[in-house]
This record gives sequence, structure tokens and C-alpha cells, in this order.
Amino acid sequence: MKTWKLSLSIIALVLFFIGGLALGWRLFRPAETKSVVNAQIILTALRDRGFLVTQTYVFDEPVTITKSTGSAFKDFFFGQTITARGAMEVNMGIDLAKVTEQDVAIQADKIVVTVPAASVFNVSLVGPIDVKNDQGILKRVLQSDDGYNEALAELSKEAEAAAKTPEFIQRATDQAKEEVSRMLGYVAQGKTIEVQVK
Repeated sequence: MKTWKLSLSIIALVLFFIGGLALGWRLFRPAETKSVVNAQIILTALRDRGFLVTQTYVFDEPVTITKSTGSAFKDFFFGQTITARGAMEVNMGIDLAKVTEQDVAIQADKIVVTVPAASVFNVSLVGPIDVKNDQGILKRVLQSDDGYNEALAELSKEAEAAAKTPEFIQRATDQAKEEVSRMLGYVAQGKTIEVQVK
């Protein structure tokens, strides 16, 4: 009988101790801090990235620059034809610095962000340029130039024009929307992210 009372006393003591721990935890536990997501937090997360490059294209098309006077006789002395070929890399994406507070709409469980359409970030040469420069006799003597700078400028212009086709812009824009949505998913966890294009 004594052992039974002792066992009951121990069980009651353990239950009392566990109850005290549970009550203490409920009363004195650390307050839950809910992170509040506002437009400023979204803008900071986006602007920290600057220009978001989402697509890179490489173009390798030859260009020809013809400087003609209109007369075959004069071209023999002063004409010039530059033929060049080189691989040009075009990076496209969106400028996140252009996103303003008006482009961010926060609802209870959804965030809608409007971003600009994709554009060309830069065009750069990848590797050497193969330049062939045919100059008229007097031009070669009086105003000789290797044609490299003009060839590079023309290759850059042609590559940029090729990258600005609707298909390439759409692909870069779609990729940008996915990247922005993924990026904001880390900032605003638990919310649906919708990215629209201006």
C-alpha cells in the first residue's frame, strides 16, 4: 500500500512539473514576429540586382561596308569596301532599377509586380574579328585605315538589331518574369507572386 501511494505521489509530482513547464512556456515564450512585406522591401530586393540579364545570344554574321562615290572611276582611287566577320555576344534582360513603388501592388496573399519589357543590356565582341579591307589606290596612300573600328561598330549594330526581334525579346521577357518571381518568393514567403510586363 505504501509503494502504491509513493508511486501515485511521484506521478502527481511529475504531472505537476510538466504542467508547470507547459504553463511557463505559454506565458513567457518569445513573441512570434511576423515579417511584414511592403513595397519598399520588394523594391530593395529588386533594385539590389540592378540590370537582370536573362538571355545571352551569340551572332556570327558577316557584314560589308561599302564606301562609294557613285563613280567607278573615282572608286578606283578613293573607294573602300570592308568585309568583316566576328562573333558578337548580346546580353538581354530587364532593368530592375526602373521598377517604382507604383509598380508593386500588395494584397492579402498575393503580390503583383510590373516590370519593364526586356531590352539589350550590352553587345560585346567574343574573339577576334576577321577584317578584309579593299581601298582605292589614293585612299590607301592618303587616308589609310584598317577598317577595324568601323567593322566592329557595324557588327555591334547588326547583332543588336538581330537580338531586337519580337521572338528574342519575348523569350528574354518570359525568362525575366520567372527570375523575378523566384527572387521575390524568398522575400515574401507564403504569398503568390504575379509578375506583369509594362
